[in-house]
Amino acid sequence: MCRGGCEQDSGAGPVAVPLSHRVPDLGALELLLAVARLGSLGRAARDRGISQPAASSRIRSMERQLGVALVERSPRGSRLTEAGALVTDWARRVVEAAEAFDAGAQALRGQRDSRLRVAASMTIAEYLLPGWLVALRAELPGTAVSLLAGNSSAVAERLLAGEADLGFVEGLQVPAGLDGAVIGHDRLLVVAAPSHPWTRRRGALTPAELAGAPLILRERGSGTRQVLDAALAGHGGLAEPLLELASTTAVKAAVVSEAAPSVLSELAVGEELSARRLVEIPVSGLRLGRDLRAVWRTGQRPAGPARRLLGLTRGTS
Repeated sequence: MCRGGCEQDSGAGPVAVPLSHRVPDLGALELLLAVARLGSLGRAARDRGISQPAASSRIRSMERQLGVALVERSPRGSRLTEAGALVTDWARRVVEAAEAFDAGAQALRGQRDSRLRVAASMTIAEYLLPGWLVALRAELPGTAVSLLAGNSSAVAERLLAGEADLGFVEGLQVPAGLDGAVIGHDRLLVVAAPSHPWTRRRGALTPAELAGAPLILRERGSGTRQVLDAALAGHGGLAEPLLELASTTAVKAAVVSEAAPSVLSELAVGEELSARRLVEIPVSGLRLGRDLRAVWRTGQRPAGPARRLLGLTRGTS
């Protein structure tokens, strides 16, 4: 025997009817509560922002669904039947539970929208992101921002692990599993201390000379290293670095101390070039431009503060 809302399925045994097919929707229950509170279907319709014919149709549909009469209509107004009064008591509990559910969901959205986790590769984190975050704070002063700085590979790992809402990288392409948008462009420069022999050359450095020199470089996995490796792949590839360092600031300090030349972002060395603590070394026939990208998990477009920060980054040069 089948009890509690089952249907027979051509000999295959009882099939449960989904609860959503047996219980009126939330809007219908709210309308019934308005009828009970206001004593009139017309006033209830106005209260819910619908026409009286639409309200009447909705009540009739609910009565057919439940199999009982809920409202008695008369020239003096509308009143609940005994069954209607009982259903209204149950409906009130359902609506109150829905309101509690909505309040909880809003609290979760508020928690999401009041914090922003950013992962950025070192050059962007050091030289671009501070200005963007200052602008974001002016627009969304209640947003708490946390920054995770690392190389481009580490940024991708953070995003894929759900540990960041928005990322910024400088590599040649969007890492697997992520979507992205180009937000600006950058150029890598060969730089050396003023005392280095390369600064006294009459002609430009050749790609082969750069490839064969022991340099001070960022570690593998950084966007800077990816671009340099790709650019010199057809010129014999990079020689073994003199030093590999995980910080752009550390690389600059080593170059300024006359240890060896390096290849760094134009964004990172502007002050040192102006003060003549570093000198740019021209290189012939070598393209060292790169795109700066905002990235996020595939299929998860930035929302809330992450979306606003993305808007602030557009047009980075």
